[in-house]
Amino acid sequence: MRMSDNNNQNGSLGLVACVTMITGGMIGSAIFSLSGLTVYLAGPSAIISWVIAAAIMLIYGLVVAELSTIFPKSGGVFVFPSRALGKTENSGKLWGWISTWGYINANIVAIAFAAIYVATYLGVGFPVFANLQIPLAIGAIGFCFILNILKFSVAGALNNILVGALIITMLIFIVVGIFGGSWDSSLLTPFFSQGAAGSTGALTVVPTAMVGYGSIVAIAFMVSEVKDPNKNVPKSIFIAMSIVVSLYSLIILSTVGLITAEFLTENPGMRFIPLYAASFTKLTAYPWIAKVISISAVLALLTTMLVVIALTSRAIAATAQGGLLPEVLGKSGRTGTPIFATATVAVLGAVVSCFPEFTAQIVNLGALFAAITISINCISLVAARRKNKYIEGNFRAPGGNALPIIVLIILIVCYIPGIINGGWVIWGYTIGWYLLGVLIFKFYTKWKT
Repeated sequence: MRMSDNNNQNGSLGLVACVTMITGGMIGSAIFSLSGLTVYLAGPSAIISWVIAAAIMLIYGLVVAELSTIFPKSGGVFVFPSRALGKTENSGKLWGWISTWGYINANIVAIAFAAIYVATYLGVGFPVFANLQIPLAIGAIGFCFILNILKFSVAGALNNILVGALIITMLIFIVVGIFGGSWDSSLLTPFFSQGAAGSTGALTVVPTAMVGYGSIVAIAFMVSEVKDPNKNVPKSIFIAMSIVVSLYSLIILSTVGLITAEFLTENPGMRFIPLYAASFTKLTAYPWIAKVISISAVLALLTTMLVVIALTSRAIAATAQGGLLPEVLGKSGRTGTPIFATATVAVLGAVVSCFPEFTAQIVNLGALFAAITISINCISLVAARRKNKYIEGNFRAPGGNALPIIVLIILIVCYIPGIINGGWVIWGYTIGWYLLGVLIFKFYTKWKT
């Protein structure tokens, strides 16, 4: 690797754009929907779950930031494992394919999930949209597709506006929720055993909370398009995570002081719209707050979809350029966007969004796929350090090889409760999915030769 490869001055994304893209990608479907699921299972201790998840994902972000300095090419979810783990070109492609196969699946599901809840929040906040869930979901994906095929300067400017408006609306909910006269500290007791998952709930829901920070890798996976990535990638990760974990912690603190895990047990329809549930039931003195939450949720979901579509399309493009998918998916349009890959992601996401009844299963499966991809990339860093000589001045994640190993151990520990309580079913489906991926890989590589 040449030093000039890593100090790209032609990228279109500066530090501010990187921070807003990561922040907007993280603040999305999870805090406005999955936070309710974590409160239902863990009660008030869900606050700790989200902080633990943030620590894990920050470490992962630093791992991927270093990988992006070693292999400075967009599409990192395929590029990093394929170059770090393969002893031969073909074995490298297999690792890249396994990583990408699960990542693409999880992200398409995440896009569909976000689109479904764009429609849900519009429906509960504005009754005129109540019976338009599927058309609104498809329309939201179409809107984000259009933004993704524009120049980054245009899409980035609009994303900055969306993220700014989103943070303002979240702060309004926090202030009204905690200081509006309805917040009750007694609802935080018992702290650890209130949720449906019992005293281990805080640990059980960490993988679900991790989904809320998934876009921490956004810029590292798009490193080719970042100005001075050696500085801007790690710096934007630190700044964005600091902003997001602070907002998340305050949001959940506001919520658990207004509604309990018992309430979410008795009202299962509210589990995926917890902020609206809190506003609708406890903040009736502020009737406008429910509409603010609906608008905030829609903004958050759109920014998440915008980033996840960009990440997924680049992963598909990198895989196609590696010879494992049709070549057309690796081609870019005039704006530099892999337009055919982007269209594919949008269409698949739109199809999945037509089946909102499978939301709970989708969430569990997506969380496990994300954990597997994280594990593969952590192992990739250990291997990459052995294979590539360090270049003075490049970013290097602190802690040596202990850092990625710590992430792996924490992931395993967090999944133990899920396995004991029946999570093996999800594992069975996941193993089947990856076996199918290996068969496709074998077939495709044999056909190519």
